[in-house]
Amino acid sequence: MVGVIEGFATIAIIVAVGWLLAHFRVLDESAQNNLSRLAFYVASPALLLQVMERTPLDTVLSRNLVTSLIAFTATVGIYLLLARSRGGPGSLGARLIGSLSAAYVNAGNLGIPIALYVLGDVAWVAPTLLMQLLIITPVYMALFDSDARGERPTLLRSIRRMFSNPITIGAIAGLLIAVLDIRLPRVIGGSIDLLGNMAVPAMLLAFGISLRRGPRPAAGRAARHVWTIVVLKTLVMPALALGVGLLLGMHGQALFAVVVTAALPTAQNIFTYAVRYRREVNLARDAIFVTTFVSVPVILIIAAGFHLAGV
Repeated sequence: MVGVIEGFATIAIIVAVGWLLAHFRVLDESAQNNLSRLAFYVASPALLLQVMERTPLDTVLSRNLVTSLIAFTATVGIYLLLARSRGGPGSLGARLIGSLSAAYVNAGNLGIPIALYVLGDVAWVAPTLLMQLLIITPVYMALFDSDARGERPTLLRSIRRMFSNPITIGAIAGLLIAVLDIRLPRVIGGSIDLLGNMAVPAMLLAFGISLRRGPRPAAGRAARHVWTIVVLKTLVMPALALGVGLLLGMHGQALFAVVVTAALPTAQNIFTYAVRYRREVNLARDAIFVTTFVSVPVILIIAAGFHLAGV
């Protein structure tokens, strides 16, 4: 359980630093936007290149990946049905942010330490991480770009946008480097590492600024929508992962890993996307904030349940 606490504590400290910088007026909303843009255009693509380059692909082509993809798709489908029936956000961009908030897990800066300390091996989170990077992110980035330009998202436009987005470019570049077994010169690799290391701190600092400068999280008219997302992310999605995993014949540590990964909170980079495309910034912020707190007891309960089952 130490890994769960350490992972969440690390995130909380950096977010608190951002909050304090905003409180003492060292940084303001313009800094929040600049940090988010830095993360989106420079640091995150470098980080994704790192991840893709260094993750053995033979560890991710498994039932874990299939289970994660089905759980993600089902959760997004449930969210869209609920949002439509309850009069939720109507624009494409708003639905994109809402669905990502409900189903896109923090498999990177939080999932990796939890995989290491709770599951015993970082490789357990790799299938979900790469599924999000190689499948989910490119599709959503193409849709975001179409929405920002006021275009109807057709297949051709989506493919074109997909390969012109910095996030997608970083992931694909890393994949090609891994598949072709390219050895980057040390000076290039070191530079990419330094840039990639800025991604998580930049996102968390921007998030902390938004907590201080923006409205109180999960308050007002949007509270019901936020809590719907929280329930989907922290309860429904891990339950779906458990059910799908059992149907696919998963058991033991593999099943434990896929359920814990599905229970991870909403990823911080959803806030970065919301700021970049100016869509539902407060919704993304609130979903990340609340799911991060709620997921702690959920993951502890899951771990206790599997422990009692002898896993």
